[in-house]
Amino acid sequence: MGRDKAAKVALVIGAGDATGGAVARRFAREGYVACVTRREAEKLVSLTTQIEAEGGRARGFGSDARQEDQVTELFATIEREAGPVEVMVFNIGANVNFPIREMTERVYRKVWEMAALAGFLTGREAARVMTPRGRGTIIFTGATASLRGGPGFAAFAGAKFALRALAQSMARELGPQGIHVAHPIIDGAIDTAFIRDNFPERYKMKEQDGILNPEHIADAYWHLHCQPRSAWTHELDLRPWIEKF
Repeated sequence: MGRDKAAKVALVIGAGDATGGAVARRFAREGYVACVTRREAEKLVSLTTQIEAEGGRARGFGSDARQEDQVTELFATIEREAGPVEVMVFNIGANVNFPIREMTERVYRKVWEMAALAGFLTGREAARVMTPRGRGTIIFTGATASLRGGPGFAAFAGAKFALRALAQSMARELGPQGIHVAHPIIDGAIDTAFIRDNFPERYKMKEQDGILNPEHIADAYWHLHCQPRSAWTHELDLRPWIEKF
């Protein structure tokens, strides 16, 4: 069966159980085919099943965003089988904490590959398919570490600084060609099992809207995509009301 010629794709690179999954569900509710990736495709089954149960369309892909050949093949497959990529959200985390004297070259390189190199590869491929059409949205998920380093976050902050610079450069280059490039900064704990299990006192703040709701993050991403080009936002901060900045 060929692809639906009227279909539009929202591609989420790094669709986990929190932000990435919420973004995929949000775009699927708006009629987009949610194409979602993780390195292991079986980890996407629950997400794609949920989207389809809610009446949406979804496809999961096992793909390592650090590997150039896998990224180029991913975009080629989606464009051929699912539809044109109208939105690409890069949402790979790579948040690790290592004291500088204990950090190995392997750790530093791996974090950079996940948060910076993978962003370049997926951003480049998105630009390649969107530019000829003169439209599209590319969103790179940022973090507090995109703005400032902290103790133990030399690798993570370095990679997120690089991703932010990539987003800025792409915005300036691609904006005149109709491509909206945005970099939301997520500042604060997100409602995830990791926060629940490892920071129970922080998680209790959920009752007071003190941690980020992934569904609300997804709403912000949808609004970024819907903005008219006369008032595009490149960077915005998303944080709970209690978060200091």
